[in-house]
Amino acid sequence: MARTMVLLRPKETVSAHLYRAVFIASAWMSLMGPVRCDSGVLHRSDGHRMLDSGVGVGRDRREGMFGHDLGDNDGDVESPRFRRALSQEKVSLLSSSFVLKGDATHNQAMVHWTGENSSVILILTKYYHGDSSKVLESSLWRSIDYGTTYTKLNLMPGTTIVVSNFYICPSNKKKVILVSSSINERDQLLFISTDEGSSFQSQPLSFTAETLLFHPKEEDKVLAYCKEGKLYVSMDLGRKWTLMQERVTKDRIFWSVADVDVDPDLVHMEMQDTSGGYLYVTCLIQNCSDKMVTAQFLGKIDHNSLSVQDDYIFVKVTTGNRTKHYVSYRRNEFVQMRFPKYALPKDVHIVSTDEKQVFLALQEWYQTDTYNLYQSDPQGVYYSMVLENVRSTKQPEESVLIDILEVRGIKGVFLANQKVDGKVRTLITYNKGRDWEPLAPPTTDMTGKPVNCKSPDCHLHLHLRWADNPYVSGTVHTKDSAPGLIMGAGNLGSQLVEYKEEMYITSDCGKTWRQVFEEEHHILFLDHGGVIVAIKDTSIPLKILKFSIDEGHTWTIHNFTSTSVFVDGLLSEPGDETLVMTVFGHISYRSDWELVKVDFRQSFPRQCTEGDYDSWKLTDLQGEKCIMGQERSFRKRKDTAFCIKGKSYTSALTAKPCQCSEKDFNCDYGFERAQSLKTEGDRCFADFWHDPDSPPDDCHLGHDFESSTGYRKVVSNVCEGGVNKQQSAKQHTCPLLPPRGLQLGIKGQMLAVAPGDDITFIVHQEQGDTSSTKYQVDLGDGMRAIYQNLTVTDKPIQHRYEQQGVYHVTVKAENIAGHDQATIYIQVTAPLQEVHLEVVPIAGINQEVNLTAVVLPSEANLTVFYWWIGDNLQPKMSLENSLITRFPEEGEVSVTVQASNGRSMVQDAKNVHVYDRFQVIPLAFSSNLDKLNPNIPEWREDVGQVVTKILAKITGIPQESLVTMVKRGLPTTADLYVLPPESKGAKRSVFVDKRIPAIKQAFNENNVSFIVRGGLQVLVTLADPNAGSQGGVAGPGVWALAVMFLISLLATGSFILYKFKSKLPGRNVYAQMHNEKEQEMTSPVNHSEDTQHIIQGEEFIDDDLDSQTLGNAEGNHSGVVLSINSRELHSYLTS
Repeated sequence: MARTMVLLRPKETVSAHLYRAVFIASAWMSLMGPVRCDSGVLHRSDGHRMLDSGVGVGRDRREGMFGHDLGDNDGDVESPRFRRALSQEKVSLLSSSFVLKGDATHNQAMVHWTGENSSVILILTKYYHGDSSKVLESSLWRSIDYGTTYTKLNLMPGTTIVVSNFYICPSNKKKVILVSSSINERDQLLFISTDEGSSFQSQPLSFTAETLLFHPKEEDKVLAYCKEGKLYVSMDLGRKWTLMQERVTKDRIFWSVADVDVDPDLVHMEMQDTSGGYLYVTCLIQNCSDKMVTAQFLGKIDHNSLSVQDDYIFVKVTTGNRTKHYVSYRRNEFVQMRFPKYALPKDVHIVSTDEKQVFLALQEWYQTDTYNLYQSDPQGVYYSMVLENVRSTKQPEESVLIDILEVRGIKGVFLANQKVDGKVRTLITYNKGRDWEPLAPPTTDMTGKPVNCKSPDCHLHLHLRWADNPYVSGTVHTKDSAPGLIMGAGNLGSQLVEYKEEMYITSDCGKTWRQVFEEEHHILFLDHGGVIVAIKDTSIPLKILKFSIDEGHTWTIHNFTSTSVFVDGLLSEPGDETLVMTVFGHISYRSDWELVKVDFRQSFPRQCTEGDYDSWKLTDLQGEKCIMGQERSFRKRKDTAFCIKGKSYTSALTAKPCQCSEKDFNCDYGFERAQSLKTEGDRCFADFWHDPDSPPDDCHLGHDFESSTGYRKVVSNVCEGGVNKQQSAKQHTCPLLPPRGLQLGIKGQMLAVAPGDDITFIVHQEQGDTSSTKYQVDLGDGMRAIYQNLTVTDKPIQHRYEQQGVYHVTVKAENIAGHDQATIYIQVTAPLQEVHLEVVPIAGINQEVNLTAVVLPSEANLTVFYWWIGDNLQPKMSLENSLITRFPEEGEVSVTVQASNGRSMVQDAKNVHVYDRFQVIPLAFSSNLDKLNPNIPEWREDVGQVVTKILAKITGIPQESLVTMVKRGLPTTADLYVLPPESKGAKRSVFVDKRIPAIKQAFNENNVSFIVRGGLQVLVTLADPNAGSQGGVAGPGVWALAVMFLISLLATGSFILYKFKSKLPGRNVYAQMHNEKEQEMTSPVNHSEDTQHIIQGEEFIDDDLDSQTLGNAEGNHSGVVLSINSRELHSYLTS
């Protein structure tokens, strides 16, 4: 059961600047979840009253913004709509009031209406002192006649008792526990009742209970949480308590879920371990000692991250500046939740977990006041976006409100407020986010005149403030037992306006709307929506309420009291058939609480029969009847029928399955619709980082898998036959994949330890087969071992280093398809931290290469960097985050960096391929890519791979010969490395690389492009279309050839050299390299019309670099001179 607390008005003069709060008709008594303590309670020291029914409800609205308030002379009464209603046959109501005398100073109240054919109401009023955060006074009242009269209870005659809270058993509402303390505040007592408060038994407590939590099914089992973090359990309704566990996190305690957890006595909890970290553990209430708790998640989790909801359990783990979210479906192994690769979530909120699917709001790295909505597969692992930029509002105490509301009564219907370019508009979906449309405006106003509001420039917009938040009241009202009936506050126009709160209603689930009031009202649905009660939301006293028995078409005015009162809230009897309600208020700001009972029962003397009902069919805004795969019809009472629907009433009439169509399918994980490509319609495109044909991570040899077609059926959709967007999925056999992405770490993510510390190594393999893979582990101190299925058996590798030093730890994973290796360096001195290594993937022999280590967070200082080149165990150390190095020979070189700050250290590693010759072509991207650039390494790597793949396909050049490296920062640029061909037959001195013109032609003809989010096309071009490619470094073989050719040149062309001997400023000739380092080189070439000049084995096509060819008139020349200075050389030639 949930309970609601809301602010009441202050007993002082109300100014236009005071915030006020309103109690709305809540369904807290019909909820069957576990009771939670004081959730949403507002503690204020300005004398405001609060009405508490358990889950916080409040309103963040300013008074006096609608002009002069007429009080009982409500302006709405004079409208034709009300005149018509008043001319009808009068509906007779009974009203009676009762004053809770002596409670004038009490500013909070909690109400429990037992319901279920019971006439008992319990009310706890209390004076909460905001400065001391204590309840100083309280009174408990009980009614046995539906609130006509109340009796003040004396729990302990002769002793002043202060009751701070009460809790109701959700499975037996007759059982009540009051939490109180005596006036000396030393002794806490529980008062236990099993007869709806008719009698109480006192029970002293040896601890101070802050929160009680009833078992959702077994009525005598209760958990109690203390401020000290201790958790107690009682199995006899609070009479005897046993300490279960210490260091437990408040509000992260959950009873077992029926039909999911095997044992009903299981408790899920988040607790702190001895090192200060937090763990997700479970235990049975009979024995929950440290030895009996079971850690359900391997490793530590973030504080306050555990959440148990239906079939799903959620935790999150933050390392450095990255947070990973994990989910367990039906208590299976935890799996990382797969959002789109570059969503990079800053915050995640679970919206719902019903109907075998997770619906959540995720704030991505570029968002500040909006969230994106995502839906999962049934396991809660793979997520696809359904709506972008849903408005969010930051609240005090770091809480966040997201404008998304599930419409109760009809599954799959949601309302959301989308914020685009500063404008907020309301959208509705009928198929769980597959399609969204703006709300259609009403055709006429309250007086029947046409409304000047036409699509697409004008729509209806609603405020989506929901009732389970302590600061905002629910401005949209729906009910499970009244499908199709929605009533909310908003406005007409091009966008939502905060200060406009006109009231609108729909009885066909949002297809058509009608305006009913000009200002916001408190709303209460009675008898399955057969009666709608509305009381104006105003800061002055009033004595009238309005009600409708025809779904808001007409309204009747009723004076519920003879004296105007400040209305603090409305409450109805639990149960869908109720026709009794209570108005809570007070006559003046210093008066006692006044409770007014309003009884509609005598106006409906009989039960409805089938002849009293009409039917209506559910359709969306386009008139489509097949929604979520079925045609559904519902019954509603005729406007002329004065009868009660009653407890046996069911709203659903028929449901007929439909044939499947394209609208029954949504985009699969890794796919999204291209909103900007209108010609493509609803087609789903694969994101650039996603390969639909790649086998899933859990694909094992001997099993089959389907490659995604880009579509998946909407979860809970029941369509049959027809279109099947998944039918063309290709069946594949899981290959024996070599291990890839092998990672080696330490539990706790620390890479520096103290001597003697116990270390648990964790091996993770991102891709490849695990069942037939052997793992060779070398711990660096002579200890070696071989494991089978290491990454799937959860068998830990534990070790202890006794001596200080650096230990080179490696794990090699190997099967018949291939192998992979992971390495870490353990420093047995201090704990460790995080770093990313930036280095070019391709380098030339003896070329200077800049190694840069980027430390996160960037504010880190006094960091020591350790650099390992190759397999050398003697690192280079620096206080700077960069190092210049050279690689003396060809091959693949591993570079590892560790950054140490105090007792924290982390590492990163990259492989650099060293060649004696290659080409570099600078690239640029269209500027629209910059706004989607999160400037992180993974994104740059994926974009580079996409460019390489596209270019290889266009030119026919093997993909292995091309490497695209996207550079850091903005604007987004890249270097394309063209590697030497694999063929060894051609002589380097005469090889003409024909690939360069083809590559440049592909870029110059704008053939290289790819699509990113939302169908945005990104064009890749040459950074300088007029510049030539930049050559790599010459190797020793080229230099030897150059010397031989120089001798030949001296023998055959000495007269040419002699001619220029006195003019040339030097005898060495230099070539300007792309890294602006000069290297001496010469190269013999033949000059012809169809063969361009070749430098170090590559095709030289640059017309304006500092390099020129010397030759004679016949086209033959005896030598090449590169860049003395090209302009200076040109003057010599012309002279």
